[in-house]
Amino acid sequence: MLFTEQHNELRRSLQNFIVSEVNPHVEEWEKAGQTPLHELMKKLGSLGFLGIDKPEKYGGLGLDYSYAMVANETLGEIDSGGVTLGIDVQTSMATPALAEFGSNELCEQFLRPAIAGESVCSIAVSEVSGGSDVAAIRTQARTDGDDYIINGGKMWITNATQADWICLLANTSDEGIHHNKSLIVVPTDLPGFSVGPKLDKLGMRSSDTAQIFLDDVRVPQRYRIGEEGKGFSYQMQQFQEERLSCISSIRPLEIAIERTIDYCRQRTAFGKPVLDNQVVYFRLAELQTEIEALRALFYRAAQCHIDGEDVTQLASMAKLKIGRLSREVADGCLQYWGGQGYMWENPVSRLLRDVRLISIGGGTDEIMLNIIAKGMGTLGRK
Repeated sequence: MLFTEQHNELRRSLQNFIVSEVNPHVEEWEKAGQTPLHELMKKLGSLGFLGIDKPEKYGGLGLDYSYAMVANETLGEIDSGGVTLGIDVQTSMATPALAEFGSNELCEQFLRPAIAGESVCSIAVSEVSGGSDVAAIRTQARTDGDDYIINGGKMWITNATQADWICLLANTSDEGIHHNKSLIVVPTDLPGFSVGPKLDKLGMRSSDTAQIFLDDVRVPQRYRIGEEGKGFSYQMQQFQEERLSCISSIRPLEIAIERTIDYCRQRTAFGKPVLDNQVVYFRLAELQTEIEALRALFYRAAQCHIDGEDVTQLASMAKLKIGRLSREVADGCLQYWGGQGYMWENPVSRLLRDVRLISIGGGTDEIMLNIIAKGMGTLGRK
């Protein structure tokens, strides 16, 4: 994937925004357990960062996915994974299917304000009984005239306490488990919609996550995204952009290595800087090489996505690898910080807590391996 000066300018603009508008507030948001998303999204939307690859007719920039990839990678320069996650949900998890399959009326009502940063949105797929097993979800949307009446609940929903609307996956018929689901836009101010208290998480502390409940929530059928019964397929496609957006975890790993080098250059043990030990600088060099190889995989997957190819295999490989490499880098760097690395406020300690989610959310490592094995033609062979 080749980058132009336009790509570089986008990167610089977003970097400047992060330095001036985001990172100075990260510590405050981490302690609060929540990022003020309406305020942040409005600023991002006014600069065009929330609709980079979305249609111009709804306020997006209409650029190809390479620009969204640059933005996602640059978001990794935010000093908190939780803040990045909240933005990723808006751009790469809750709106891709709406932009691709939603009616003009639906996009005008919900996509346009999301791109402008005038509304906050969320993706609602996981349930207590069905996280990685998407086909096993139980939330029901029953037809009643021109409406759906929705009953059920969703678990571990990012942005839940602040979202103005959710992109909900629900069962809308009695067909087979892969043909009975639909994606529906559900405003969160409707009667019967409620949100539980914020969940107390290991990491991503600045990202609000909660359980949501739907008790006879009535929504017009025109709020359905695309065709009825195609929700499972649409969500699988939407997952690919979610998984490609994990490139946002590349820069935190590089920043952790840079900070570790600086610390090990200053910290002495047995009469010399820790960095002067070959076992240390060889290990950091090895980890940096792994990061660069993984970046190339993400770029290749993005180019294939731009070319209209099915990137299920490559996106699954990239997500699997970034989840595992993130833990390896964070743990390896923390070790060289010694006791200081074990302190809660240490940036590498925060990274270790935050990145653990990558191998769980959006499909576990085991799901990624299952997808990859299926693509290799090995699944089910004896």
